[in-house]
Amino acid sequence: MKRLLSLVFATLLLGLSACGAQPASSASSSAPVQSSQEENSETTPFTLPVFPDFSLHPTLGSNRANLTLSSLLYEGLFLVDETFQAVPVLCERYSASEDKLVWTFTIRSGLTFSDGTPLTGQSVADALELARSEQGRYRTRLADVSSIAAEENTLTITLSRPNGSFPCLLDISIANGSGERPSGTGPYVLSSSDEGLVLTARPGWWQHKELPFDVIPLYSVSKSDELIYAFDAGNVSLLDVDLMATNAMGYGGNYQTWDYATTDFIYLGFNTASGICRSAPVRLAISAAIDRQAIAQTVYASHAIPSALPVHPDSPLYAPDSAQRLSYNPDTLAGQLEELGLAGKELRLLVNNENESKLSAAQLIAYQLGSAGLTVQVEALLYEDFTAALDKGDFDLYLGETVLTADFDLSPLLSSSGSLNYSRWNNADTNGLLSAMHSASQGEPKRQAAQALFTHLEQQLPIAPLLFKNGSVLTHWGRLTQLSPIRNNVFYQLENWTIQ
Repeated sequence: MKRLLSLVFATLLLGLSACGAQPASSASSSAPVQSSQEENSETTPFTLPVFPDFSLHPTLGSNRANLTLSSLLYEGLFLVDETFQAVPVLCERYSASEDKLVWTFTIRSGLTFSDGTPLTGQSVADALELARSEQGRYRTRLADVSSIAAEENTLTITLSRPNGSFPCLLDISIANGSGERPSGTGPYVLSSSDEGLVLTARPGWWQHKELPFDVIPLYSVSKSDELIYAFDAGNVSLLDVDLMATNAMGYGGNYQTWDYATTDFIYLGFNTASGICRSAPVRLAISAAIDRQAIAQTVYASHAIPSALPVHPDSPLYAPDSAQRLSYNPDTLAGQLEELGLAGKELRLLVNNENESKLSAAQLIAYQLGSAGLTVQVEALLYEDFTAALDKGDFDLYLGETVLTADFDLSPLLSSSGSLNYSRWNNADTNGLLSAMHSASQGEPKRQAAQALFTHLEQQLPIAPLLFKNGSVLTHWGRLTQLSPIRNNVFYQLENWTIQ
């Protein structure tokens, strides 16, 4: 009965705070609407948006639409597939020292950038140095890199901290130079025509895959509302969006949604240094009373995957048995209120009020915990006030969000010195298990190290994982099929696409 009430409440909550969100699956649609889009779809070629006034550099730029084009123009040493595993691309082979501090990569020989410049170890090193520079988008991801050295087609990267999954961090587009529109090694080349910017299939592309489009016109826009109109009108064929983002734009017309897994992690943080949540049994009981599935389906309109562990369920590191032991069981909290000293207590749950989805999720969590007998007061704060309260430890619970790296390094959240450890969790065993997981080699050693960490977290639970958000690709209804987008590459397996 409590689960039913929770779902009913969440459905009403969604109607109030998440209006316009579309249901998601591998391919789902909005309600059919007759529009000029349907007339244009038969005559308009496959077209992508571009913001020409913004940089198209894959590691220096920040415009989302322009970055979406990166995987058509550029390639990385690796790509990270749908299971968060590193797949070699420009890298032909690689090895690591026993301590996982020194990694050596051999670059494929005979490749060139689209301007004819040879791809060498030095050009890759230069691109990675730029990516980790102060202005680069990947300076945090590559913070453990101590040095990068190159010799002919060999690249040597030395780390300050052992990482057995370092290739998972190297799905970084390699561009030739620091200009706003540098050349790359990808399947398409950017050029100008009388009609504007255009992508043209590159003759002799080294992967020799048959592409569905010889030419992709780019539709120029200068601001977000123009992008919405262009897609709704059928002038743009595809968008990569976060439908649950702060200030997410709304789209009309008749379109399909192709969701893909991300490492965008939503979790409930506990104050483990003071207050009632210092107790591990209290934290475990609270976590058990949260219906993650209801939050993902209603508040996030199924654009999220529930997870009781701090790794994505699609990752081979995910441990179903551990997740099951941490799954939804509101009777755990209801039956232990007196024993845990929670009867009559009121807990403060902080949330940033600038994101409607997180605010609705916090309200639903409070309702779920209330249904199990615990009183929770939600305090919605401006971002600056929210982070200030976290810094001071002025909370019992908080709803957090962070984008994890593809190697699922949990140190920022759970280590004693972690930059996101607002829970103030300080445990030597946790630190050791985090280090062991981070340094373990891919495959069975990594899975065993992850399982050891999760077994430990089952007993301590300094944070309660909730879900991982999905990214979404929007296309006009029935126009494209066989899409298989992945994180950082919505054109993954483009050779399999068909256009109607």
